[in-house]
Amino acid sequence: MTEIIAHRGGAILWPENSLQAFRQSIAAGVDAVECDVHLSSDGVPIVMHDATLERTSNGTGPVARWTAAELAEMKLVSADGEPPPRLSDLLSLVADSRVGLQVEVKADAAGRPDLALLERTLVELDRHGMRGRTELITFEAEIATAAVAAGGLLNVAWLFAPVMLRYLGPDGVVTVAHRTGATMVETHEAVLDAELLGVLRGAGLRVGAWGVNRSPAIRRMLELGPDALATDDPILALAMRVSAGS
Repeated sequence: MTEIIAHRGGAILWPENSLQAFRQSIAAGVDAVECDVHLSSDGVPIVMHDATLERTSNGTGPVARWTAAELAEMKLVSADGEPPPRLSDLLSLVADSRVGLQVEVKADAAGRPDLALLERTLVELDRHGMRGRTELITFEAEIATAAVAAGGLLNVAWLFAPVMLRYLGPDGVVTVAHRTGATMVETHEAVLDAELLGVLRGAGLRVGAWGVNRSPAIRRMLELGPDALATDDPILALAMRVSAGS
């Protein structure tokens, strides 16, 4: 059965990467929730997709400019006054549930792999007993390699965009994934078809898709059957999975 992952907590339905979103998606019965992390200036992993604050909060500038205490005084857009969560806040929530977790370790504000962020993320996972329940995901091959070397994670997934698939081809994607040691790969649903899924699975990789947000894409992915789909509308995806299985 294809796992349903609430992407950024379910960004179509609730404020993205908010505790409100994660609580709602857990209550809805998703298999896992997905978040993104960046480091504060004092080395605390903060749950936010962008390296900068403007799009989803009332803050300004890079996340990395502010301390965790300063970020706690800021407000997410349309989240009833909720600040950007620390990763530890989300881990406390997930640890008390039965759902899994995907954490995307983002590049820093300059677009460089952030090994310090990976290190601090693993520290938080261990502090909450969550390393073995967590899939660590990243576009950065260097981060994937380091995460595999650290060990103990449920999976390490290398994310590849459609442009990377065009550049490398399916065999090149497999080569990169194997060189990092990743056990999983994920790409945008628009380029995942039966042929590509067959190549990736034939190479021993778990396969996921993101961008699975509307009925046609959800239906196509459920019929295709990757290991996981990440969706901004987990309520719709869950209902369609039930319907498809009936």
